Amino acid sequence: MGELKRFEGRTVLVTGASSGIGRATARALAAEGANVVLGGRRRERLDEVVRGIEAAGGAAFAVTGDVRDEATGPAWVAAALARFGGLDGLVNAAGVLGNGSVMDTTTAEWRRVMDANVDGLFFMTRAAAGALKTRKGAIVNVASVAGGVRPYPGLASYCVSKAAVDMITRCSALDLAPFGVRVNAISPGVVVTELHTVTGAVADYPGFLERGKTTHPIGRVGNVEEVASLILFLLADGAGWITGANVSIDGGRALASAR
Repeated sequence: MGELKRFEGRTVLVTGASSGIGRATARALAAEGANVVLGGRRRERLDEVVRGIEAAGGAAFAVTGDVRDEATGPAWVAAALARFGGLDGLVNAAGVLGNGSVMDTTTAEWRRVMDANVDGLFFMTRAAAGALKTRKGAIVNVASVAGGVRPYPGLASYCVSKAAVDMITRCSALDLAPFGVRVNAISPGVVVTELHTVTGAVADYPGFLERGKTTHPIGRVGNVEEVASLILFLLADGAGWITGANVSIDGGRALASAR
């Protein structure tokens, strides 16, 4: 009989699971025995991830929708309960990158970023709270080093939205602690994903990644598997006395001088 995996028999809902950190987290959870519900907007991309998980012997299925719609969260949670009988974890990895300074960000762009990064995360947390309380589950929110001590110029809406994620995490941790539900956040530095390129926010992406060797003291940017590993730790029993924390995973970026 094989060794029991960390998340055997547990169900975790991952938003933004069609790419980047969300996709890597879904794959890592499935490899550790979790039943994974992959949420996102792109059905074909989600189904591709599900097929890969199933081919490796894991259990997963996809749900589509937009986290900015407050009806999406309840629908995804209901689907998880119907398929797997409960919910043990939520990973709020869905998000967008804004572009523009406080001087030139349009109202529409500001609203787009806040709707996805703040409202969407709040809607998902509210929708999942009841099911998570039943199983004393855990939530991990993806914030950013840009939302705390190291904001980037020209990304006003994104930086502000990720600062809000940090505070939502703290408030949720206090509200849900009496029910045994833990809520934590992670703050990545620059990680190689589609986030920077899908909206054209970074014109010279190879050059941007090259500069990351100097802006991150450890001498390189991060990868999604490293971030997923931290998320799994915070979801697991070994982190059972950690709640309300925001853990940096940024190659020392938060310690570096602003540049």
